[in-house]
Amino acid sequence: MKAVPANVTRGLPKGARLDCVDNTGAKVVQIIDVPKLHGVHRRYPAAGVADVIVVAVKKGTPEMRKQVVRAVVIRQRRPFRRPDGTMVEFEDNAAIIVTETGEVKGSDIKGPVAREAAERWAMVAAKAAMIV
Repeated sequence: MKAVPANVTRGLPKGARLDCVDNTGAKVVQIIDVPKLHGVHRRYPAAGVADVIVVAVKKGTPEMRKQVVRAVVIRQRRPFRRPDGTMVEFEDNAAIIVTETGEVKGSDIKGPVAREAAERWAMVAAKAAMIV
């Protein structure tokens, strides 16, 4: 039986800064685009858990800084409801850097990963220490 996808509330608008919790060298990233988002006229593009985003690296190693890369959101502060009725929220907003094909660039993920992100991205689930 296939899992019912959660309708995650998009709590991270364009311009939001997130912690980068993998070991690629980036520490803080800023959302600059949400690809494949079919929004509404004059509504700010926003992302939620398990969404792919285009980010600019703001803080990190000199090699990573100022790069534009793709990332996957694994945690958000904005509460969202799961199909079973439980509300889920995390302490911080976090993302991990991925390649164009969706493979995780780093070899380690710090902290918990939302179940929605783990179900959608098998590579994220494989490297996650804890799935909530």
